[in-house]
Amino acid sequence: MKRFFTPLLMIAVLALASCNNPAKMAEAADQIQINCTPEVLEVVAGEIKAEVMVTFPADYFQPKYTLTLTPVIVYEGGEVAGEPFVYQGEKIADNFKTVSKKNGATIRENVQFSYVPGMEKCRLVARAKVNDGKKDYTYPADIRIADGANTTYMLVGKNGIFELIPDEYEEISSETAEAQILYLVNSAEVRQSQIKSNDMEDFVDIIGQMSTDPRSKVKGTQIIAYASPEGDVKHNNDLSTNREKSAKQAFDKLTKKVNTGEVKTRSIGEDWEGFRDLVQNSSIEDRDLILRVLSMYSDPNVREREIRNLSSVYQSLANSILPELRRARFITTVEYTNYSEAELKDLLENNITELDEDALLRVATLVKGDARYAAYDQAIKKYNSDRAKYNAACISLKGQDVARAENYLAKLKDPNTPKVQNLRGVIALRKDNLEEAARCFTAAGDEGKFNQGILNIWKGDYKNAAKILKGQGGTSEALAQILNGDLDGAWKTLESHDCTKTNYMRAVISARKGQNDKAKEYVKAASADARLAARAATDVEFAKVK
Repeated sequence: MKRFFTPLLMIAVLALASCNNPAKMAEAADQIQINCTPEVLEVVAGEIKAEVMVTFPADYFQPKYTLTLTPVIVYEGGEVAGEPFVYQGEKIADNFKTVSKKNGATIRENVQFSYVPGMEKCRLVARAKVNDGKKDYTYPADIRIADGANTTYMLVGKNGIFELIPDEYEEISSETAEAQILYLVNSAEVRQSQIKSNDMEDFVDIIGQMSTDPRSKVKGTQIIAYASPEGDVKHNNDLSTNREKSAKQAFDKLTKKVNTGEVKTRSIGEDWEGFRDLVQNSSIEDRDLILRVLSMYSDPNVREREIRNLSSVYQSLANSILPELRRARFITTVEYTNYSEAELKDLLENNITELDEDALLRVATLVKGDARYAAYDQAIKKYNSDRAKYNAACISLKGQDVARAENYLAKLKDPNTPKVQNLRGVIALRKDNLEEAARCFTAAGDEGKFNQGILNIWKGDYKNAAKILKGQGGTSEALAQILNGDLDGAWKTLESHDCTKTNYMRAVISARKGQNDKAKEYVKAASADARLAARAATDVEFAKVK
């Protein structure tokens, strides 16, 4: 029977037949088919991993030879060779994967490379050589496997999220000066000993100083009179009212030369609240029993009766508690205007010792550069302020000075607060110590939650990253959605944002949807940022966007 060959078939037969020596087999290595999954390489957690299917055609592989395929990533900065794949013919007794001459073979392999900057624009190739047991014969060309490496996850950055501890500086603060006069039992007469007491003299002096201080404004005074909770309720209410009147008269005489603002008076009657506070803070026997009576009964007559029944302690109450409740209080409120921003800056430069801790923390937020550190360093020197140490570490990190940040954190009296743990996690993240970062963010609890989401993106755990960042808004949540394939969700997340980075991410979403013209517009908008423009030039996401 005659066989007829078409010219094309005859060429293929001749090509395969030509592989019967190692040099010819090497020269025909372009017949090896290599398919890659994914078709475009992707960097995940700093690694490029892919599965390749190596297919040898029938009648290609000679039984006495071995063939080595070495995967190589070639990029602008150089090239990196991976672990080679070695195959053997059927008559070789080594432990390599065997390929049949008659049937060929399809073999699944895995490649892995550590990412190096510049690999975004790369190609994955295989280099082939055949060995006959004595000599290597090399295929002169690279066998293409895949092009480009996707690094979209790196848009998340490693700066992390952290906040300064706010100061408690008050531009306008309210202060009070207080004194009281004590009465004898069942009396509303103000005694001279009370008017001339040291406390009363100090009170009047303080009001006088406040009223003449240009930064202070006396807002007003309250006079509040009480009676001790013993005896008839009506009698005590009347007694409290009379004390209100006598206290006002005494106050007017004492303060006739100073500004007390508007004076308002009030009569409370029986002072059960004061009674409870004094008992609570005392060491009187059966203190808890007395407090229980107060909580059980609201009627003042019943309260007094039950307490009097505690005969073993009533005398102690009569001696140490009740006399303190026969009183009238003078409470003057003053509004104090603190240093203005301009004054704070001037004092920082010319008289820094005048600033207290919170003033130093506030002025540090009003200045830049070395002046900020000067404010924090003064707060550390004078007050050993942990808030200043932490905040100085924060601004060091914002300035990319990790070593300086660590130096400030090393001085903390309490190094284990959630904010500090979160900051340590950010430092670990920037150092690529992902395990330490995870430990710190976990220890930080809610304070480190957002950064835990960012960390999960760097670790390649996109599912948990999206879960943690859900509802947070902004580019980090949108990026997690993109990496999980939720392009519509990511687009919606970015709706309320408008910056070069969000435009870049919109370009990525558009390109993945095949909307190349739209992607091109967003790339142009994002390229107002030179760094994003440079990234876009090599980003495999935009390989089809021209």
